[in-house]
Amino acid sequence: MGETVFSVIAELLGRKGGCSQGKGGSMHTYAPSFYGGNGIVGAHVPLGTGCALAQKYTGKGGINVCLYGDGAANQGQVFEAYNIAKLWKLPVLYVCENNQYGLGTAMNRASADTNFYKRISYIPGLWVDGMDVLAVRECFRFAMQYVRDNGPLIVEALTYRYFGHSMSDPGTSYRSREEIQETRQKRDPINRLKERIISSELATEEEIQAIDKKLKQEIEEAVQKAQADPEIGVDHLQYDIYAKYQHPLRGVATGLPAVTHKTTGKPINID
Repeated sequence: MGETVFSVIAELLGRKGGCSQGKGGSMHTYAPSFYGGNGIVGAHVPLGTGCALAQKYTGKGGINVCLYGDGAANQGQVFEAYNIAKLWKLPVLYVCENNQYGLGTAMNRASADTNFYKRISYIPGLWVDGMDVLAVRECFRFAMQYVRDNGPLIVEALTYRYFGHSMSDPGTSYRSREEIQETRQKRDPINRLKERIISSELATEEEIQAIDKKLKQEIEEAVQKAQADPEIGVDHLQYDIYAKYQHPLRGVATGLPAVTHKTTGKPINID
């Protein structure tokens, strides 16, 4: 997404070097090509659809990939976004990451139709094993080109969440430890890809272990650097809020420069 391991971890720790300068946290990680998340379940899907409208407006051939979970798939604004995307033929790829549990509720207890990829008759859909790295690559290779040529498409990627939904969720109150362990043993995407690489004689076990060790070291160094990074000061909390800041907020003047709004082109006419 254009960010480093350090900038992402620093953001999670509320540090100045984070991709949102420590003010976004896990819900608001941003990068030039990554629009971020949203604290409201499913509310980012209309925003992603709006990004697709911007892609069509600029005419540069870009698309928007909008990811959401099986829990968010039941939110009303998701269906509203589907409608406008198809109506305006927007270049948006909707990806439902179906990890089978929305927080602590199994999908079959919350969804009348668990075939998320074919819920909408007017938008075609694809299903892919989200635990198969190569299958996902080929699915998205096709899907991205389809969206560029034809408009919206839905992809359901069946995956699994090993851990709890949040720090307060042990992840075992609504499913068994045996279920989690069996999925790890049989369907783990990293292990499955490693086995394919070794069986195809593209690399040896020792070479993969060396890569794994190197990556773990890089992550550990990024974590240590992020922990040592300073937190932002209170005087910076009002930055990055208003496009045009004219008056002190609650008696505090920050000296933010005014931003001139520009029109980039003629209003778009959507068929």
